[in-house]
Amino acid sequence: MGLTRRELNRATLARQFLLARSDMPVLAAVEHLVGMQAQVPHNPYTGLWSRLADFDPTELSQLLVDREVVRIVVMRGTLHLVTADDCLVLRPLAQPVLDRELERHSEYGPLLRDVDLDPVMAFAGPLVGERPHTGPELRKALAARFPQHSAAALAYACRNKLAFVQVPPRGEWGRTAQVRSTTAEAWLGRPVVPTPSIDDAVVRYFAAFGPATVADVAAWSRLTGLREIVERVGQRLRPFRDEDGRNLFDVPDGPRPDPDTPAPVRFLPEYDNVLLSHADRSRFIGDRAITASGPVRGTVMHDGTVAGTWRTEPAGSRRRVALVVDHAAGLTGRARGAIGDEGLRLLRFLEPNADDHDVRLVNAD
Repeated sequence: MGLTRRELNRATLARQFLLARSDMPVLAAVEHLVGMQAQVPHNPYTGLWSRLADFDPTELSQLLVDREVVRIVVMRGTLHLVTADDCLVLRPLAQPVLDRELERHSEYGPLLRDVDLDPVMAFAGPLVGERPHTGPELRKALAARFPQHSAAALAYACRNKLAFVQVPPRGEWGRTAQVRSTTAEAWLGRPVVPTPSIDDAVVRYFAAFGPATVADVAAWSRLTGLREIVERVGQRLRPFRDEDGRNLFDVPDGPRPDPDTPAPVRFLPEYDNVLLSHADRSRFIGDRAITASGPVRGTVMHDGTVAGTWRTEPAGSRRRVALVVDHAAGLTGRARGAIGDEGLRLLRFLEPNADDHDVRLVNAD
């Protein structure tokens, strides 16, 4: 069965809760989505606001404090917010990715090439397990214990070899805090799963991001050898083809809505997984797609495709704030109005204490 790009678009948006906001509880949503990108501490809040009905950011913040969700490096070697259970499964699955990253690191790789890291991990694991450490604290301790090696390189090796979680108040709603890390085992009181099922993780990918190709799974995870794994779990999947004849796979009960299903305006944070988890992103990149210069920004989706980028900035005083949307040419007046309305709702969510909220649409061309 063949699927058009628009059909793929609507299918992925539906299971990402971007066609209609879901009533799913916050913890269950984070699990279904296989985590939320969290390089920017508050990005999971924006991502869930766009996906869940009546989302209360303090609920997610409390889940972080209660250790039911954690901030840890997993897929693609990047920081995610995941459930505690997923932390113990996904972190060991990501180890090959982190090992390759450490070996190929342009600065630290050469410094660690002939270093026996076993004594380093044996020292650092109990150290941060006893008390969360900041980066400078860990580097200071490593420099004192292993003065013959680069403390910065050793600390980076700890980040890649140990299951470090960033502890609150880092990542809490409305708060800023320095990164402090401990091990997942110490924070959660449970060990990581020694032999987690990559098969189950791959099937969960298709449930959250499918229909997709083997290359798409690799883009999401950066793992290798995935063709064999997809073939092994083939009886749990349904095959399709895309417009270019490529083989797609999906869970049998995955939603695949009518391609004419309306896709409302959605604002996504920087690095949102829905835009980073496919090797072929054409299902989301339409004719109006733009690339903003400068820092990575959030993304505005209109009719299911990228229509612009967004950022917040002061609007003349501390009590006034603006959301600025850089968009491509060709948007209708109705589309601009819908973007403005949704942007104002987002701004009021992000800046509830401001006296004045303003949304500005700026043509990026």
